[in-house]
Amino acid sequence: MTVSHNELQAMAYTDPLTGLGNRNRMRDKVLQISAERASDPAPFTIGIANLDSFKPINDLFGSSAGDEILCQVAHRLRACIPDGALVTRHDGDEFAFVLPLIFERASAEKFGQMIREVLSAPYDLGDRNVRLSASLGFAIYPFAGEDCEELLKSAETALYRSKRRGRGQITVYSREIAQEMKRATQLEQALRNAIISDAIDVHFQPIVSLANNQVVGFEALARWNDPDLGFVSPGVFVPLAEERGFIDALSEALLRKAAEAALSWPRELFLSFNLSSAQLMDPGTSGSILSILGRVGFDPHRLELEITETAVMGSADTAHRIIADLRAAGVRISLDDFGTGQSSLGRLRDFIFDKIKIDRAFVSRINSDRASEHIIKAILSMCEGLELEVVAEGIEDYAEAVKLRTLGCGMGQGYHFGRPADGIATLRFLHENYYDMAPAERVSA
Repeated sequence: MTVSHNELQAMAYTDPLTGLGNRNRMRDKVLQISAERASDPAPFTIGIANLDSFKPINDLFGSSAGDEILCQVAHRLRACIPDGALVTRHDGDEFAFVLPLIFERASAEKFGQMIREVLSAPYDLGDRNVRLSASLGFAIYPFAGEDCEELLKSAETALYRSKRRGRGQITVYSREIAQEMKRATQLEQALRNAIISDAIDVHFQPIVSLANNQVVGFEALARWNDPDLGFVSPGVFVPLAEERGFIDALSEALLRKAAEAALSWPRELFLSFNLSSAQLMDPGTSGSILSILGRVGFDPHRLELEITETAVMGSADTAHRIIADLRAAGVRISLDDFGTGQSSLGRLRDFIFDKIKIDRAFVSRINSDRASEHIIKAILSMCEGLELEVVAEGIEDYAEAVKLRTLGCGMGQGYHFGRPADGIATLRFLHENYYDMAPAERVSA
């Protein structure tokens, strides 16, 4: 069968799955508008929409279901774009728009909100419905670029910012956003280099028995002081490592360092270490953790892993298996930030924990807010019935410690007992404060 020149040209400009135009079609449309407005460069807008969490849907239901969703997306977008505009499909789950009559930010955002609503309605897969959200980025000509490639790059930068802010976000490109994303890229590269060069440090904050203020363990906390960037908060670089897919490498390096340092402590002291949500979705996590402990020579019974309620919600079945494997090896599991999640009681029923950490949001108001005091009382009573140990986080003064001890809280952590410190300072802290440590143990435990 002979294919005509017109048919070949149509194929070169059409996405075979959805029937929408492709990048070639978009490029021609941008060139056409630019040429028409060459003498009077009136603005126009291009946009990119990306489906949030499409890959897990595709993996769960299969590629044919994924293709069906993409075709339904294309049908919705074709039906709702204004006259004279163009919608195209780019790679995977990414769709693009050329909008000749959108001239400024507010109109682009309004269009984005409409697209977001259209794409959020359920998708019919026959025996089930699936919901998705979409993130969008827009670039306005000529402020964000004067040719198609430059405009696309700017729209992708705006989309990247939307993705970083969460699901269903809308961003219109500006120079300020470009600078923000440039800094984020520099930070990401610096973090990659720091992980490769093993430059992320571990500090340790004491956890004490409230009955006698005696140290019972330490929580390991990541610290990064970059030569160029200075101190970078873990609240910045840990989520970045999760987002960019190298949290495993960071966590493994930190656990190794923390376990090596803890070998010098008295053997009855435990090490508490935080697991990320990404690690609780990786079936290889338990094996990796136990392998590190084995290489270091650290007893799994001395390790407590802290997880948040949000972390176990991502992939509950996988998290169940990871927790079961670790507990079988002697590792204890602690539920962190208790009281701030959406279904904490349900998590206590569905998962087996050894310890609960009461969030500082309640602890900090225990002496000034009756509701916080009653919530803590209720948590303590419930944990006693469930035979769970309890740690109160964020204790900053003597009065909070006394109140918590009076209410029956077993353990506490916070600046009142000690700030996070590096391994050497932690050993010094133990020599000065761990009164039950025998002389021989002070040299080697």
